[in-house]
Amino acid sequence: MDASPWMDPFEDTLRRLRETFQVGHTRSAEFRAAQLRGLGRFLQDNKQLLHDALAQDLHKSAFESELSEVAISQGEVNLALRNLRAWMKDEHVPKSLATQLDSAFIRKEPFGLVLIIAPWNYPLNLTLVPLVGALAAGNCVVLKPSEISKSIEKILAEELPRYLDQSCFAVVLGGPQETGQLLEHRFDYIFFTGSPRVGKIVMTAAAKHLTPVTLELGGKNPCYVDDNCDPQIVANRVAWFRYFNAGQTCVAPDYLLCSPEMQERLLPALQSTITRFYGDDPQSSPNLGRIINQKHFQRLRALLGCGRVAIGGQSDEHDRYIAPTVLVDVQEAEPVMQEEIFGPILPIMNVRGVDEAIEFINRREKPLALFAFSNSSQVVKRILAQTSSGGFCGNDGFMHITLASLPFGGVGASGIGRYHGKFSFDTFSHHRACLLRSPGMEKLNAIRYPPHSPRHLRKLVVAMEARDCSCTLL
Repeated sequence: MDASPWMDPFEDTLRRLRETFQVGHTRSAEFRAAQLRGLGRFLQDNKQLLHDALAQDLHKSAFESELSEVAISQGEVNLALRNLRAWMKDEHVPKSLATQLDSAFIRKEPFGLVLIIAPWNYPLNLTLVPLVGALAAGNCVVLKPSEISKSIEKILAEELPRYLDQSCFAVVLGGPQETGQLLEHRFDYIFFTGSPRVGKIVMTAAAKHLTPVTLELGGKNPCYVDDNCDPQIVANRVAWFRYFNAGQTCVAPDYLLCSPEMQERLLPALQSTITRFYGDDPQSSPNLGRIINQKHFQRLRALLGCGRVAIGGQSDEHDRYIAPTVLVDVQEAEPVMQEEIFGPILPIMNVRGVDEAIEFINRREKPLALFAFSNSSQVVKRILAQTSSGGFCGNDGFMHITLASLPFGGVGASGIGRYHGKFSFDTFSHHRACLLRSPGMEKLNAIRYPPHSPRHLRKLVVAMEARDCSCTLL
């Protein structure tokens, strides 16, 4: 039973948004474009404020903040504005002989009232990119930013609503208790980014109302390094992606798989790369982020006890600093190989070759991303062909997620659904099947009415066969 309105902080807001949707306020292309332009202005007007907040929350450099948060969000806004009318157009589909004279098309309709629950690690990007899709698709939106990234949460709550129509958009605040209360309400779609543990809670709540969900989760992303590689190139690329945002990235390489021989070549290369990137004292580098809070810092510091520290391993509780670290002699049963690390720690597991690497990857949960490094395209293509993951990148880190033309999402335990670019618009749209017939020409339908005959059945089966072109039977 729902709480009484005076006890429920969300009741009035949700009713107001639903009423807005029902009168069709969000349907027109003009209205949607105006909301997207407002989002673009929010990013431009508050750029310095956003950079400062990201520095406060995660010690992000201006480079990291602009590249991975502001620019990506702005790029999605621009892409949606350029393509909005094309995305919204009815999509005409091939017809059968039986429907030759009809109009058959897919109409992209907004779901209605959607809920977006965002995480703390990329608190701007992972809030605004799905929001672009939801607004472009014509929905009313309830946005729940993470309470852990407090500085960004404050800007999203206080500044963002000024740029959007508040009759169809609201920001709600709170922690797990408030989120649980919010999830008791019925939404028409829920988009969640976060851990698999919380993803299960969201999906359970959604199931009570049969609400469709997109779950962007995480997992342990494998990175196979073949013996046929330049260790310095691998070290450059892996270190940049592993230690970007202090390792707090759901698509970062979570562990390396390589032979003992490759490990011997990789370690000095990784050491020289880390020094080149962050200096002799990475703690004083302006380019290295910090762990989001004490709880996550303590969890990561405990993981430093796994295997043997080959590089790094230093930590400073007061500064929430964990050094860029590489672990070797790691056992699969240790905690660092059982949970997503989400920090600047890179374990190396030894395998004898590509067969063993594939077998190792395939007996674990399907990851959000999978990486393979080799000078042999055959090796990379073999790993791609014989494994499953949300996304795949050969000879680099997570560059595949920077392409709005590629879908971003998990598979199995790493998530359900996809977004980015047009995929975001499609995720937040109901694809309605439509067929429009003439009320006349009834003689053409006589073949399907009783009394039935084998001859009529044969004709009808042929007439209803799917055709890829609009040609008629000769």
